[in-house]
Amino acid sequence: MSFHLHFGPEDLLRCRFAVSPLWETQEALRTLHQSERHGYYGPWLRRVRKVAARIDLSAYRLLMPRLGYAPDVLCPPPRDRSASFADELARVRAADPELVREELARSLADTPGAAESARGRAMLADPAALRELTDVLEQTWRSLLLPHWPRHRALLEEDVAYRTRQLADGGLERLFADLHPALTWRAGTLTLHNRGDHERTLRGEGLLLVPSAFVWPKLVGGFDPPWQATLVYPARGIGGLWAAPAAPSDALVRLLGPNRAALLAGLAAPATTTDLAERHGLALSSVSAHLTVLRDAGLLTARRRGRQVLYERTGLGTAVAEG
Repeated sequence: MSFHLHFGPEDLLRCRFAVSPLWETQEALRTLHQSERHGYYGPWLRRVRKVAARIDLSAYRLLMPRLGYAPDVLCPPPRDRSASFADELARVRAADPELVREELARSLADTPGAAESARGRAMLADPAALRELTDVLEQTWRSLLLPHWPRHRALLEEDVAYRTRQLADGGLERLFADLHPALTWRAGTLTLHNRGDHERTLRGEGLLLVPSAFVWPKLVGGFDPPWQATLVYPARGIGGLWAAPAAPSDALVRLLGPNRAALLAGLAAPATTTDLAERHGLALSSVSAHLTVLRDAGLLTARRRGRQVLYERTGLGTAVAEG
C-alpha cells in the first residue's frame, strides 16, 4: 500500500517549508492520547504529566482514529512560513461550519462507535463544537508548548535550514532521499510506503514540507483538496530536545568556569539566548554576557535568522568542548 504524489513542472518550483505551532499542538495531544508513542517521548511526558492531566481530551479522543481520517479543518496546512499560533488558531475558528461538520463526521466514522455515541452526536449537532475543540488546542498550547517554545522552534527552524541546504546542493532528489525511510522519489513521483492506497496529482501548488518534533517515527502525508498537499516529517535532533544539557568535563569547567563551560558543552545544536537561558536556568543577561566572551574567543559564531540570533560552536569550540 502506498500514497503517490505526482509532480508537474510547476510543482517542482513551488515546494516550500513552514513551521506550524498549531500542528505541534495537535501532535502533542495525539502523543498524550496514543500510548504507543509514549516510549519515544518519555522525557517530555514526565515533564508535562501534572499539567497534562488537567486537559480534557474526551472530545479529541473521538477524532484521533488509529487508522483513519483526522479533521484537516482543525489543523490546516500553514499558509505562512512562520505563522504564530494565534494566527493559525484564528483561521481554524473562522472555518465554514458546514465544512467543519463534514470533516468531523468523516473522522467520527473511522472510530468504531464514535458517531453513535452521545458525545459524537452532540458534536455533529452543535455548531459550537468547534469552539470547544479550539479551546482545547489553546489550553494545550499555553500549558504544554508555549513555556518551552523558543527551544522547540529553534530545533524546527534549524531543520528547515538544513533541508534548504540539501535542496540547494542536490535538488528534490537529495532532499527526499534523506527525509524519511518510507519515502522514495522517482520520475517526478513521491511515494509514501506503508500507507493506504491513494493518488494525488499536484496541479501547480507544489508540496508543503513541515518538520515536527512529535511525529516520529511516522511520516504524515496527505490533505485532500482543497487543502494544500503537505508532508509532515520528523525533525532532526528531537532526541535531545527534552534531555538535560550535556555536562561539561571537569577540565572544561576549570578552563572556562562552570556557566561558560555548561553553555559551550550544551551547544551541540544552534540555539538562541532565550533557549539557553531556559535550558540552563540562567538569567538572560548572564547568558548574553557569557556568549559574548565565548564568541570573542573564537569558540562560537552568531548568525541572524529573522528576528532570532542563533549561536553555534565553531570548529575550535567543538574541539574544546569535546576535549
